Amino acid sequence: MSARVLPGSTIGILGGGQLGRMMALSARSLGYRIACLDPDPHCGAHYVVEEHVVARFDDELAAEWLASKSQVVTLEIEKIGLGALEAVERRAPLRPGSAVLAIVQDRSKQRAWLKSQGFPQGAHGFASSADELRMLLASLGGKAFVKAARGGYDGRGQYETTTAEDANKSWEYLGAEVVVAEEALTLEYELSVMVARNADGHTAVYPPSYNHHIDRILAWNVIPGAIDPKIAQEAQRIAVAIADAIGCVGLLATEFFVTGDGRLLVNELAPRPHNSFHATQAACATSQFEQAVRAVCNLPLGATDVVRPTAMANLLGDLWVDHAGVPPFERLLSLPGVRLFLYGKDDARRGRKMGHILASASSAEAARDLVLGAVKALEAPRT
Repeated sequence: MSARVLPGSTIGILGGGQLGRMMALSARSLGYRIACLDPDPHCGAHYVVEEHVVARFDDELAAEWLASKSQVVTLEIEKIGLGALEAVERRAPLRPGSAVLAIVQDRSKQRAWLKSQGFPQGAHGFASSADELRMLLASLGGKAFVKAARGGYDGRGQYETTTAEDANKSWEYLGAEVVVAEEALTLEYELSVMVARNADGHTAVYPPSYNHHIDRILAWNVIPGAIDPKIAQEAQRIAVAIADAIGCVGLLATEFFVTGDGRLLVNELAPRPHNSFHATQAACATSQFEQAVRAVCNLPLGATDVVRPTAMANLLGDLWVDHAGVPPFERLLSLPGVRLFLYGKDDARRGRKMGHILASASSAEAARDLVLGAVKALEAPRT
């Protein structure tokens, strides 16, 4: 049995964005001290942690210093330099570890690992030149999503092709050494599953989230989702098997596609809190952020039962830009069952996640309608 990291200890977090902020708030409520590392001196977590190391994500000395002040270190973003991750491991337990991140950070390695373990995926391939990409696209029928092997999120670092002749355009657009081309699938819907796993190998799995994207950014989701029970059960089984096989300690979110012909396919892995599980802050007995703390500290994992169906909607910087300032939040705060979470970001830009809304109701459908109604009320011009 691995040692527990008890309240009163310091947890180091690599990354200080909104996920780190909300994880820090949950950790503080459990009595932990928090230090974070982030290059932005005004990152969201800066205002809720005891110590903020302002340094790049590949700064090995800064990462090692953070670890020297911490009894355990975790992360809220995958894009940490492997050298920095290994520097942390020389000083403190890193959960999840560098071996997990080495797989997840690179889409080509992630796809290859999933294939080696026999997990279901859509047709895909890798290319290291425009000519290789052209042949690959031809084998996929021309219609595909080409993604840089490293970097990119929320639809960034991707190029959608319609023909193999788009190879040069996509190759130049991405500017990557290696790309992954994935067959364009006909989707019925998308879902995700969150698994928590502590250092003793105990796991807890959340009900699947039904996810709706607009322009490849998650717009809203519902927990529990209106998902076929057999598909939901299989998705949970696969997600737990992935977490065990990869040896993740902490959280691991698995994104899935459900195709028009009923196939359940793994899309992507994220070894950290995930946007599609913000709804657990109101829906479940234990939020994903408290669960992350329990898992990395090797505490007993919390219950994942749904207490009340909840829907989440992301708030993007577009709202601030369109309203030329702070949006009229009083409109949604007057709605029963609606809660507002803001991330403390000063620079509102289109497409940037600034916060989210949660809406709880007696059913998943009612929660979805409530959160979408709240978004419409927020979007309406001031009179």
